[in-house]
Amino acid sequence: MSQAIPTPITPTLSQQLWQENQDLAIACLNHPFVQGIAEGSLPKAAFSYYVGQDAFFLEAFARAYSVAAAKAPDWESFQVFHQLAAGVLDELKLHQHYAKAWDVDLAATPGAATRRYTDFLLATAWGKDVGTITAAMTPCMKLYAALGKELAQPTIPDHDYSDWIRTYSSGEFDGLVARLADLTNTYSHPGPEIKTTYRYAMDCELAFFEAAWALGQ
Repeated sequence: MSQAIPTPITPTLSQQLWQENQDLAIACLNHPFVQGIAEGSLPKAAFSYYVGQDAFFLEAFARAYSVAAAKAPDWESFQVFHQLAAGVLDELKLHQHYAKAWDVDLAATPGAATRRYTDFLLATAWGKDVGTITAAMTPCMKLYAALGKELAQPTIPDHDYSDWIRTYSSGEFDGLVARLADLTNTYSHPGPEIKTTYRYAMDCELAFFEAAWALGQ
């Protein structure tokens, strides 16, 4: 992500959307919150705030998957959406680990950046078709996988945030990202709404990191 990624001769829609939003992806990678995770230097107050906010976000994310499953036009996609929702529950286990170790309140009041993102996701889930829903949800998954891989190079460091890096650089998480990308490629149709939806989600990701950095100092 820190260097140009070769573009396939015929990129899929999910690949095209990712390439078109590299500016936001790189901004997330270079954000002091993410770099603090990479170096193990992020103030615990900032990460604790993030964990509480992300727990609220992930619950909304899981609900959006469930709504998408109900709208799925075929049984196979219905099952994939539920598998993706199960992956979110695994992410929440990581947050519970940090919450127990660092006395983090997972029932914390959601901040403005968190509400902006979850309101957008749930409104999209309830009001749009499956293709638009996947376009709203893919950026989070793809971005975290990309960040995990970058932060794991050349090896996963040994510090307080190693488990975070290990989770998002794992093959298991990468598999979930690939399943969601396949759904995007199957059900999303190129056009202004899909592009706007994808970019809005990416911008919400950057704002989410910024809020945790600013409010957790």
